[in-house]
Amino acid sequence: MDPVTEPEIRASFVNCSKGEAKRIPVPTDLDGRPWDDLDFLGWSDPAYPGRSFLVVPTADRLVGVALRSESSSRRSQMCSICTTGHQNGGVTLMVARKTGESGRRGNTVGTYLCSDLACSLYARRIKTPTLGRQYRDDTPIEERVGKLRETITAFVARLG
Repeated sequence: MDPVTEPEIRASFVNCSKGEAKRIPVPTDLDGRPWDDLDFLGWSDPAYPGRSFLVVPTADRLVGVALRSESSSRRSQMCSICTTGHQNGGVTLMVARKTGESGRRGNTVGTYLCSDLACSLYARRIKTPTLGRQYRDDTPIEERVGKLRETITAFVARLG
């Protein structure tokens, strides 16, 4: 992923108003992010537990998505985006309001994501889940990253 700026991030949001996008707490450490190892930018709102955000580069633009956590389980689960298995709440069901009229009527889409939104780092095996045994996954990193990009793009496409 190419580095992004705060104005680019704020302009990218598709499922919230411009006013809401202005109030989103953008990460202050953008210069320190490992951009070469990221397929999307993800962060949580430190003031509101359960609120998270993604900025995903697509073929023609950046797409920002506001999310809310619906549930987290203490049992083992697998992230739908990077297929990393986690124990003890490492995966959360996150939902996003759809765009347009459908979103205004309250319709949402959801997916299971790594709670820390570090899917890109897990797919590249730069980061590993903290607790528990992991299943053996010998899939080449290039394939894992390709699958991650497909699934995050598909999730974003479901918003419209």
